[in-house]
Order: sequence, then C-alpha cells, then structure tokens
Amino acid sequence: MKRRPLALAAGACLLALAACDSGSPADSAAPDNQAPASLPAPSVQPTGCDQPADGPFKVGLVTINLQALFFNQINAAAQKMADDNGVDLQIISGNDDSVTQANAIDTLVAGGVDAIIVDAIDTEGIKPSVQAADAAGVPVVAVDAIVDDPSIDAQVGTANAEGGAQIADYLLEQSGGQGEVGIVGALNSTIQLERQQGFSDAVTAGGMTVGTVVDGKNVQETAQSAAENLLTGNPDLEYVYATGEPALIGLAAAVRGQGAQDRVDVVGWDLSDPAVQGLRDGWITGVVQQQTFEFGYHAMASAIDLACGNPVEQDQPVPTEIVTPDNVDDYTFYLED
Repeated sequence: MKRRPLALAAGACLLALAACDSGSPADSAAPDNQAPASLPAPSVQPTGCDQPADGPFKVGLVTINLQALFFNQINAAAQKMADDNGVDLQIISGNDDSVTQANAIDTLVAGGVDAIIVDAIDTEGIKPSVQAADAAGVPVVAVDAIVDDPSIDAQVGTANAEGGAQIADYLLEQSGGQGEVGIVGALNSTIQLERQQGFSDAVTAGGMTVGTVVDGKNVQETAQSAAENLLTGNPDLEYVYATGEPALIGLAAAVRGQGAQDRVDVVGWDLSDPAVQGLRDGWITGVVQQQTFEFGYHAMASAIDLACGNPVEQDQPVPTEIVTPDNVDDYTFYLED
C-alpha cells in the first residue's frame, strides 16, 4: 500500500513565558464548555513524514478533565492539527485523578499508540507511567504541566511561577506595594502551587503581605465555598488572587454573593464568562491568559514529528498576557462558541 504523506510545513515558532492550568468537577462525558468552532491559525506545523502502510499514526492525549474551557481549547487545537495531518487522535479525561491519568497512559501504550500527550495532574506521580511509555518506545509530550524527567521528549508550556510573578507585579503597581492579599488556590495541583509560590514571592518582595490561603481543590463549587469563608473571615481584606479557572470562577461568585465588589480587587488566571464580566465591572483588575490553542498545536506538532522520528525542540514555552479592564474585548474570542 502506498504510504500517505503528512503535510509539510515550516519549523516551530518558539515563543516565550508561561504555562497554565485550570480544572473543574471531574466528568468523563461530553464537556460542558466547548471550544470555538473557528480556531485561530497555528504558528507551528509538523515537519511530517510518510505514514505507515498499515494505517495512520495513533496519538493519545490524556488531559486533566473535559469540563474546563482551557482543556477543551487545547483538545480542539490538537484535534484540528491531527485531522489536518491524517492522524488518529484519542482524547482521554483524567477526571481530575492522577491514578486515572496514569492508567490511561498505560492503556495507550498497551494499545500501540505512536505518541502520547499528557497534561499531568501530579507531575511526580505521573513519572512511572511516562517512564514505562519511554521504555516501550512511545514518545511522550508534556503539555501545560512541567514533568521534570528525561523520559519526556518535549515540554510545551512552562514557567507557571513566572506567570504568578507577572500578575504579582501588576498587582503591586495597583496597590503601591501595600496591603494584604488572600489566595484561593488548589493545593492538589502542581501547576497552581507553582503559580501560588511565584506570586507570593513577588508580592512579598514588593512590600505586600500574603494572608489567608484557602484550598479550592481545583473544583469550582469547592473554590466558591472556600472563597466565601475567606471573605467572611477577613472582612478588611482588599486583594485576592485566584490560581486557576475554577478558583477564579468560584471567587467571582463569592464576591458577587457577598456584595464585595466595592471592597475587594481580584486578580487571577484564565478567562471565563464570570471573569470577563468582573473585568468589565472593574473589580477584577487583571487575569493571566495563556494561548491555549497554541498549547494544542505545539503539542500535536511535536507528537507527529516524534512519531515520524523527526527531531523536536525539548522546551517549547508559550507566552502569557495580562488581560485588564482596558483590553478585555481583545481577548473575548477565547470564549466564543
């Protein structure tokens, strides 16, 4: 049988700065938040090769969950690039559980995939599975979360701590380096712990104080309850930082529920409809936004080239930007259906 060529394209356009993470209640069914039907054009394409005579390349993508818009945008971009290149992509939800993710990787290896993409929940706990994949000759691309292990062939999206410091510097400009900031985090997420640490180090170095930290567990409803307790227990608190999409959505609901828009300024990660409304109303003052579609494009391009045996860049950082009340309308395409 004649081997089918993959599309050829220019080499990767490597970008700079941070990575991302978000989540919400686990669900292996159809996602609640769909990515836009019309995706932005990729800045990168695989070099490509002739596919095997016995069928197309098979790639597995193991994500964190299928509810957060962030993950669905990564998935949509990866799926588009896979479709454009005649690659069979299987997307599996980790359902916010590191054991489920590890088992999914083991199953993909046993099923004979040609490459795996993983957005790790637990960057330490995932290592035995990615090492086993490597030992079986299956290349692994880590997207979003940094998996510090030689078995990872490419890392797309890094520098969560630097992204936390970036939004911290923005808050310091607003506060003049004075005041206390509370945090709605996700203590079960390696990524969000990095964002929390980078932020905390920067704001304290700039003169602010980090106060109460509550754990939203990367689940919107839990984050809302935790944020409500944070606001109730700290009635004089002026600033709050949310480390991910569910944390920011939950915090926004808590602020609105307590009518605290006039006393609290909020910064956080990842656009959502509640975040956009808060930006437009002015009490959410800054949101770190990642180029989610570029995560999917870069990860899939690397997976295809690794399946081909082509060299890829080990580190492929993707930039973040700060969305403010002044520029929010320039970023709402991330929320389009």
